[in-house]
Amino acid sequence: MLFSIALLGLQMVAAAVPPAGAAPTPVPSASAPIALEAMLEPVRSRYSLPALAAAVVIEGKVVAVGAVGTRKAGAQIPVQRSDRFHLGSDTKAMTSLLAAMAVEEGKLRWTSTLAEVFPELADQMAPGLGGVTLVQLLSHTSGIASDNEALLALLLQSSAQDGNLNDLRYWLLGQFVKQPLAIRPGLHFAYANMNYVIAGAMLERVSGRTWEELLTERVFLPLQLGTAGFGPQATLGKIDAPLGHQVVGGQLKAMLAGPNGDNPPILGPAGTAHMSVLDFARWAGWNAGEGKRGPALVRPATLKKLHTPVVAIPSGVNGGPGTPARGRYGLGWAEVTVNWAPGRLLQHTGSNEMNLAHIWLEPRRDLGMVVLTNRGDEQAHAALLRVAQQLYGRFAAPVTFPHGQPTGRPAS
Repeated sequence: MLFSIALLGLQMVAAAVPPAGAAPTPVPSASAPIALEAMLEPVRSRYSLPALAAAVVIEGKVVAVGAVGTRKAGAQIPVQRSDRFHLGSDTKAMTSLLAAMAVEEGKLRWTSTLAEVFPELADQMAPGLGGVTLVQLLSHTSGIASDNEALLALLLQSSAQDGNLNDLRYWLLGQFVKQPLAIRPGLHFAYANMNYVIAGAMLERVSGRTWEELLTERVFLPLQLGTAGFGPQATLGKIDAPLGHQVVGGQLKAMLAGPNGDNPPILGPAGTAHMSVLDFARWAGWNAGEGKRGPALVRPATLKKLHTPVVAIPSGVNGGPGTPARGRYGLGWAEVTVNWAPGRLLQHTGSNEMNLAHIWLEPRRDLGMVVLTNRGDEQAHAALLRVAQQLYGRFAAPVTFPHGQPTGRPAS
């Protein structure tokens, strides 16, 4: 079985600046969004992507959307705008939102520690781990080592355990707490999916519900994300959504829904959600509004906290498409700069190495962009960056910055 634990974050790669003076595409007042298929198809073809989808949302309205390609390489099964795509680590922002709800409800504090939430495990915890806080988990400053062979071994063992997913996560936590910290908590950024699995287990403990139940009832339903779900985006035995693909022997290989179609479900809080490009755009638009529009899942100040950077991401680290490379990280979101946008953007990337999803926010313009494909390598990452650049150049209206134009250098 493939237990790929590359539920990836963001990668900052500079792209070419749009032509100077290029005017943004006017957004019609009619409800029908602009079709993006003609723009997307050349990119899909150039980068050999099976499928490619994208959408732009401004002031909470989806103003442009498109989906091109096939659900399975080598077959003619056209994708639809309603097709589900895998989000990978873009799920992390949803877990952070659930944590924020728990904090507002008094069930947790940002400073709640692992030992406080799981006192029965405190004596077994490696030195320093018991004092790790919720905010350190969500910002990847817990000191927990990045994904490694020890975690992979535990994931393999978890498949033989009994119980519901919350039981499995508790079992995983009980085994993992014996692992030593890599560094002292609170000092440095180290991207580790276990941070979010632990945060999910904390939410399960204080709520008495599985993370999947919480996310469905507290986020998917209120935001009317009707296509949202978990695990492989296609139904077992059907090609009713774009299948994830890997490159094997130089050829694209479709990964049929099943044990090898996604990471193990136990990793859910770190990144197993899927949904359509339209629903992903709605999620982006709700975040870009930072509390301007309902539903009021948390207070605007709390949502702003999730978007606010906590720690600098060290530069020069490249662990594959989507792995954090530079910028600053908040709570499930990163703040980055690119040379095709005048200021800092909020961004995240998700991948299970078979799919890739980008989300970009510019709250000052109330703008969101999402780009998705069912291929998960560096070539797919380059394609999604190109689409994001083109969308921004086409739909981002001029904006006046109060302190002059930012430099466009990577955030640090």
